Order: sequence, then C-alpha cells, then structure tokens
Amino acid sequence: MAVKQDEGVASMVFFEDKELSCRDCSKTFVFSAGEQEFFSAKGLINEPKRCPNCRILMRVQRNGDDPSRTAEVSCAECGSPTRVPFQPKGYRPVYCSYCFRTKKLEGQGEKDGAAVDAEAATL
Repeated sequence: MAVKQDEGVASMVFFEDKELSCRDCSKTFVFSAGEQEFFSAKGLINEPKRCPNCRILMRVQRNGDDPSRTAEVSCAECGSPTRVPFQPKGYRPVYCSYCFRTKKLEGQGEKDGAAVDAEAATL
C-alpha cells in the first residue's frame, strides 16, 4: 500500500502481484506488489520489461563484464533456477530475488552471512 499525492489530495494505492512476460526470454515472471510499491516510490512509471535473470545478464553486459562470470543456480529456499552475477562458493545459500526479499522482510534489522550473499545476487 502506498499513499499517492495528486494536487494536494492524498489517496491510497493498493498493489497486487502481476505476471509479466520477459522481452528477452519470453518467460513469465512476477512483478510483486512490493516491487510495484518500490517503483512508485521512486517515481518509475514503466513496468519492467525483463525477468530478474535477464536483468542481471543485461546489467553485466552493460558494465562490460563477461556474462560467463554469472552462474545459474537453484534457489536455496524455493528451488527455482536463478542467475547471480558471481560464482557461488557453495558454503552459503543463494536465494532468488523473491525469496531474498521475503527473507529480508522477515529478518528486518538482522544481518547474517546468507543475507550478504543473496544481496549480492540482486545487484
């Protein structure tokens, strides 16, 4: 839920998860209510065009890095395949962006080693 200011009038905006299709791989992905709220708070009006995995690949390529340095791994929480911009060492769990956000909200204020690895995965 977010409060939107239009010409001095405050109104409540409720967000719901949306399923979108990636422009690069054509797979569907969830644009969560939390992401929508974040986009709204930052003043972003366009929905994402790429899934989280393709966004990571594009970011790596745009930065001039080698895409082969990314790794496709299974999320430690839900098991879904996800791409991360680093090679995991294997001693810490790696989460998909959705599970990472969920865990981050659950442990607000806590900082453990697993959260650091997952945070790197979302960059």
